[in-house]
Amino acid sequence: MGCKKLKFILFSACLLFTACDMQEVPDGESSVMPSETQTTEAVQTSAVQELLSSMTLEEKVWQMFIITPEQLTGVGCATRAGQTTAEAVAQMPVGGVIYFSQNLETPEQTAEMLTKIQQFAKDTSGIGLFLAVDEEGGLVARCADKLGTTALSDMAVYGARNDAAEAYEIGQTLGSDIGALGFNLDFAPVADVDLCDGNELGGRIFSDDPQVVANMVSGVVRGMQDTGVSATLKHFPGLGAEDGNSHEDSHVIIDRTLEELRSAEFVPFQAGIDAGAEFVMVGHQIMTCTGDELPSDLSHTAVTDYLRGELGFEGIAVTDSHLMNTISEVYTSGEAAVLAIEAGMDIVLMPVDVQEAVDAVCAAVQEGRLTEERINESLLRILAEKEEMGLV
Repeated sequence: MGCKKLKFILFSACLLFTACDMQEVPDGESSVMPSETQTTEAVQTSAVQELLSSMTLEEKVWQMFIITPEQLTGVGCATRAGQTTAEAVAQMPVGGVIYFSQNLETPEQTAEMLTKIQQFAKDTSGIGLFLAVDEEGGLVARCADKLGTTALSDMAVYGARNDAAEAYEIGQTLGSDIGALGFNLDFAPVADVDLCDGNELGGRIFSDDPQVVANMVSGVVRGMQDTGVSATLKHFPGLGAEDGNSHEDSHVIIDRTLEELRSAEFVPFQAGIDAGAEFVMVGHQIMTCTGDELPSDLSHTAVTDYLRGELGFEGIAVTDSHLMNTISEVYTSGEAAVLAIEAGMDIVLMPVDVQEAVDAVCAAVQEGRLTEERINESLLRILAEKEEMGLV
């Protein structure tokens, strides 16, 4: 069993024992002395549980959002982190911030900006930030394009060679480059399978062969996370069979049976999860097999039944951007955020109106639509990951 899986189980157990005021030991384990590792895990569990217990509902909910620095501060284009950022982080203690090309000028400027905002968060709440970027290599490479980090080809070029060692090197290169700047979360690699010429991803996908994508994705995940940067598999349940564009269209419908997903799209996602991927990004595509006509990140079937249940993912599930038309043209920010959390998502990425989204989630708890236990479930995952990153 992996360390992260063990840690989450222990966190969950700690909640159960606290709620029930029980200290029973499972049959057959009472005579086994805890190892040093188990003792350390228990101490970590206690620290995170204490932190969680000290947080207000609103503080918990803020942790479930990753937004841009512009959404955080209200400035037109953020390239520095000063007093305005410090005050904004204190007022809006979000879980993370995502940066785009416009925010990156030089390696020195970027590193200083990220160092400062990270320190502001730690100083005000005691909880650091996920600092995220889309750095896939090839077409989507914010840091390579603006800061001169290692330039990579499109992933389809590497997929054609299907070399696991090369995939590991790609992950190491990406993680080392962005980690040196202060990023700790990369929204990569793309784990989709190229099943339709009309999909919006093109050369960002490794291959039309699920096994090749699985091989390459698992290598990238291992290489990246060995540098200390968290990898993110995207765009679950898979965009490769899409004939449309979720950025521009109000609805993207993919007609696939569950058996078809199991034979193709799920294969690389399962491989990436087995390789230890700490995040999975869920897209806005409507999969006909879920039967609910909801974007996948708002679908309990897609998130809880498929991703959590069938694929066994226990890490952090993050939505794709809620600025995209498939969400923003159909739902209000509050409606989308509540539906996402009901579905089982842990983090909502970039709602149009962040304050409205946070207020709606808090109201849903107060009105009984969501339970605080459901919020705590996500917070345990978020805080566990942040503790491992040294952010708690």
